[in-house]
Amino acid sequence: MLCAMESPVTREHCAALDAADPLAFARERFVLPEGVIYLDGNSLGALPRSVAPRLREAVERDWAHGLIRSWNDAGWYSAPQRAAARIARLIGAQPDQVMVADSISVNLFKLLAGAIGIQRRRDPRRTVLVAERGNFPTDVYLDASVAALYGLELVCPEPHEVRQAMTLAGDRLALVQLTHVHYRSGRIHDMPGITAQAHAQGALVIWDLAHTAGAMPVSLDALEVDFAVGCGYKYLNGGAGAPAFVYVARRWIDSFEQPLVGWHGHARPFAFEHHWEPAPGIGRLQCGTQPVLSLLALEAALEAFDGIDLDLLRAKSMAMTTLFTDLLEASPGFGTEAGLGLASPREAAARGSQVSLTHPQGYAIVQALIARGVIGDFRAPDILRFGFAPLYLSHVDVHDAALALREVVLSRAWDRPEFLARKAVT
Repeated sequence: MLCAMESPVTREHCAALDAADPLAFARERFVLPEGVIYLDGNSLGALPRSVAPRLREAVERDWAHGLIRSWNDAGWYSAPQRAAARIARLIGAQPDQVMVADSISVNLFKLLAGAIGIQRRRDPRRTVLVAERGNFPTDVYLDASVAALYGLELVCPEPHEVRQAMTLAGDRLALVQLTHVHYRSGRIHDMPGITAQAHAQGALVIWDLAHTAGAMPVSLDALEVDFAVGCGYKYLNGGAGAPAFVYVARRWIDSFEQPLVGWHGHARPFAFEHHWEPAPGIGRLQCGTQPVLSLLALEAALEAFDGIDLDLLRAKSMAMTTLFTDLLEASPGFGTEAGLGLASPREAAARGSQVSLTHPQGYAIVQALIARGVIGDFRAPDILRFGFAPLYLSHVDVHDAALALREVVLSRAWDRPEFLARKAVT
């Protein structure tokens, strides 16, 4: 539980931190509503200023006047590769190993099926897929579905028991599928250690980077990660439903058999041939026609990362999550008496760019905060989740949000019918 403690942090101190922030300039790259503190960038990123002009251009010039010629003349056809090249820098990869396409769900299915195919050709005795209990539903559902389709044994231990489960699987271990930063708690898995152990056992690893990319640096190539997927609309700020990305290490691309063979993944899509031939390289990970407007929005949004030092980004993230928890813990009567607990790891280096709290009335508390202009979100059964996007949040934002949360909880301002009534999207 959170417990009360003394803190010297004042709003003036936070303003001084903002004045010295080497990333403060990036805030101007976003459209931020006046009077709103946005702590839900881990669900839907704020709007970069570069997006609306690009979409107007795409609609009013490229579509309205260029019409179908814009596939060539306006560069629509090569947009997946251009966006992928920008994302590659953020995940420590070379551009020829990344493709922007489809959703995380679709891409995760591709990777699971393709990785299983590789393992069956290498050693058909490998039949165990290790995932984790409590992972994001898409991952859990797809792991189970693919295991059933391919006749695998699915093992889902608690997160802290993953490496033990891998060891127990021994030389039957085929594949490990995990999310780097847990969506509820923000806990970070040991990517270097788990990846190395999997390889030592002859297994392959798929990492879900939904809450990693754009919030903290990661080095897929240096760690010799096999496969990864990631989200375009959270910390990458590509807009609701933005396309996802998929990573395949160069050593696996030529042997990767794409299970969803759409025409855009063909070696010669406009030859319209009857039989499938995979495109050379990462292009085979495409399937059908991509949603061009969403893709162009994502490409434009990624300009917000131009000139951004990812180590500074991570340092600011850890400073803000620490500031938030320190401010909460410093409040007299807060914590155990208020019924609020800390669900995230206490050490900043062990969590992603979010702080998760628990409370029996977590949903109502979040709704009361939203009514005051502090936007976080709720995850069942009792998680209050606050995301800290370092590109556009300030330390003063964090200070004011913590004070608003303290007031809502201690005054029971959440205990009103309009806050207790559940909406469709939480």
